[in-house]
Formats: sequence, structure tokens, C-alpha cells
Amino acid sequence: MGRPPDHAPDAGEDPPRRAQAHTGSDHPFQAPPPDAASGIPGSDLPRPQPAGGTSGIPGSDLPGPYPVGEYAAALRRRLRSFQRVQLIGEMVNLRLARARAYFELRDGEGAVPCAVWRDDWERIVAAAGTPQPGEGMQVVVAGGCDYYPGSATASPSFSFSVSDLRTAGEGDLLARIERLRRTLHAEGLLERQQRLRLAPLPRTIGVVCAEGGKAGQDILAALDRRGWAGRLVWAFAPVQDRHAAPAIAQALQDLAATGEVDVAIVARGGGSLADLMCFCEETLCRTVAMLAIPVVSSVGHHTDRTLLDDVAAVSSSTPTHAAEAAVAIDCKAARRELASAAVRMRAQAGRAVLTRARAIAASSRAPGEHLRRQRTGLHQRMREARAAAGRRLASEQALSARRAGALSGKARGAIHACRRVRAEELRALTLALDAHDPQRTLQRGYVLVESQDGRHLASAAAASRERELRLRFADATIGARLDASTADPNAGTDPGRL
Repeated sequence: MGRPPDHAPDAGEDPPRRAQAHTGSDHPFQAPPPDAASGIPGSDLPRPQPAGGTSGIPGSDLPGPYPVGEYAAALRRRLRSFQRVQLIGEMVNLRLARARAYFELRDGEGAVPCAVWRDDWERIVAAAGTPQPGEGMQVVVAGGCDYYPGSATASPSFSFSVSDLRTAGEGDLLARIERLRRTLHAEGLLERQQRLRLAPLPRTIGVVCAEGGKAGQDILAALDRRGWAGRLVWAFAPVQDRHAAPAIAQALQDLAATGEVDVAIVARGGGSLADLMCFCEETLCRTVAMLAIPVVSSVGHHTDRTLLDDVAAVSSSTPTHAAEAAVAIDCKAARRELASAAVRMRAQAGRAVLTRARAIAASSRAPGEHLRRQRTGLHQRMREARAAAGRRLASEQALSARRAGALSGKARGAIHACRRVRAEELRALTLALDAHDPQRTLQRGYVLVESQDGRHLASAAAASRERELRLRFADATIGARLDASTADPNAGTDPGRL
């Protein structure tokens, strides 16, 4: 059912009532008996008048026809007359507009569209002291039925006008999703896809989306901007109803079974949590986790998070980002870089060839000049070597002369000193020898007594045993004979005086 546009009540409209007294009926939605005059329950319409002179349906006993605007106004007054009550349910499809906040209240049996003025919404949020109500939360609302009759340019709509609201905890929907997320994590299925290698430049990409949807167009535009020229395989499937999850799972399995798809993209535009519930189905999540090809998920808006985003190899916020994640290389930029590099390489190669050609041509044109340069260089080096050798020889000769002069002076000094010192030493030695020379003793008048065979006789006893003696004086040696009368050693005669 469509939502009423943001508008202020016209001057002729009754303003929305924030409270309504009990009508006395046992059931809060039980209406008073119909007004026989108008045929509309509780209506204050006048008696039926043909609209624009037009009569009713022939043969029908129903009152009317009434103008639509009058009937819509009466219907609004009747709905507003219902007892104001409190409802509890799960908040989905929350949308904050300029004047009102719109959402749906759901449970397992049904749903009611709700609307609350922005002033009341901000007052409720400020007074709650709890986190702001959001998608999937269990809430209790207070209010009553309201109806917008529409106009010639606006559609009518019914809503439950909320005057107060409080959160009652996490909704069953979010609780089920969280339990399934923990189960998949415990089984290790949240990491299987992330371990798959995502090719930077896939040849074939599979896309699962709604046929004719905006998500597929965004993927095509993004791939075209990146200049990707591979093959795109479309697998159209419903993306919002109870048949969506099995269809998406089967499409992914078919893409993986071809053996040619390198990566698969699952894309859908934004929506409420209830619209995206098919992407939280356990069967779909387990199928994606066990696929052999990586899956890129792009479901909902930036703030939406489904179980498929947790299971997939890559989670993207938009279909454009999903296409960029599937093709990591910007092919157009890479082609431009390759073309630029080829131009630079071609220019560099041309310069290198030209430089080498010029060098070869110069070498081939002037071999004689090259040889002359080499010969001149050798001659120059030879002259420098000779000059250096002459300078070195003169330097060595001067040094040797200086060393020879120094050694000659040292030798002369040493010889002179040696001669003087040696003469003095010889004189001292001569005096010492002369002091011990026996000849000098003989010159003082002493006689040296020897036997005939030349033995020295140092005592009278030794001389008395010899018959013939030799007496050695300083100037000559004479023989002597010792007679027997004088040979007594006890006589005390001085042998030197014999």
C-alpha cells in the first residue's frame, strides 16, 4: 500500500486527533449501526444526490452515487472514530521524510502501515533514553487509525497514526538472523569464500540480478568505465520474495557448473530489511559458502548488511563497487599506461639505435686517426717514462753521493780515532809486558839457572842434583859445573855466587 505524501491538512480537513474516547463498543474496532439515511456507517453525509445529474446503477438497491471526495472524508472520519490502542510488532521499512516518519509494524499474522509526525518522533527518541528505533526492532506503538483521502494529483492511503512509541527489544527477525550468523561462523562457512583467490582480470563474470533492474545497468556501466572486454554471463532471478533465495542459489550453481565463470556478482538495489530477507536464507548462504568460485555481494544500500555479505568473498556497498571489486584492474588506465610505455620504449630504442649507429660510423670512418691518437699517446707516455726515469736516476745518484760523503766522513773519523786510541792501548800494553819481561829482571843483575836441557832450576836442591848448569845473564849464557864439595844443600852457600 502506498504511503501518504508529506502534507499539512487543508482548511476544511479535520486535524489528526491525538486521543479518542472509547465509543462504548466491546471491540475496539466495532462500528455503530449504519445510518439509514446515508447508508454509510456513522456518516453525516446528506441524502444521496446524483453526482453531476448521473443516476446510479440500474437495478442496484445500494445508496448513491456519492462524490468520491465526500465519501473519502466520511471514511476518514469513521476510521478516526475507532478506539485508540497500543500495538506491538517488528519495525520494518523505516523512512524519515521531511514532515513524517513512516514504517510498517509486522508480526507473523499481518502488517500495519504506520506514520508519526517528525516532532513526535524526535520527542519520542529524546525521551526514550534508549537506542533510536530501527529496522527489525520490536516496538510498542500507541495511536489510532488515520486515512488520507488523497486528491486529484495524490493517491489516498491508510496509516496507523502513532502518538507514542517505545522499543521492546530485538525483533524476531534480527534474532533469527543473528542466530544463523553464529551457526555459520561456528561451522567455518563465513571464511570459506574469503580464502578463494579473486583474479585481478577475470575473463568471464557471472551476474545474478533481477531482469531489467537498475543493479544490472550499474554493473554494465562500471565495467564499461573500466574498459573490461571479457564475457558477461547473465543469470536473472527474482530478488524479493519467498522464491528468490532458491532461484538465486540455483543461478549461482549453474554459473559455477559451467567451469568458465571466474567470479560471480549477486546484485540488488536498496530496500527494507523485510525486502532483503531472501539474502539471509540459510540455504542460499550455505550454497554460496560451498561454491568453488568467489562471489561478490552487492545487496542494498551502504547501511544494509545481510548474511550473504558475511558469507561472500567480497562485500560491496553498491553494484558499481561490486563491478570494480570483480575487475580489480582499471583496463582503460592500464591500456593507457601500456601505450605510453610503448611510446617511451620506442623512442628510447630509436635513440639508442641512432647513438650506436653514429658511434659505429665514427669508428669506421677514422681508424687511422684512432691509431694516430693511440700512437701519439704511446709516444707521449714513453717520453714521460724516460723523463721520469732520468729524473729518478739523477735523484738516486745525488742521494747516493750524499750518502757516500756521509759514510766517508764517518769512516775517516772512525779511522783517526782508532789510530789514536790503538796507539795509546799499545803503549799501555807494552809497559805492562815490559813489567813482566824476565829479561828486564836479568838486566838488574839476576841470573837464571837452567839445566842442560833448558829446564829452569828455581831452588838449590834442584841445582845440586845437576852436574852441569847453564847460567843465563842479561847479555849471554855461560856454562858452569858444580863440584861435589859445594853440592851440600845444607851448607847454606848461595849458589849464585859459585
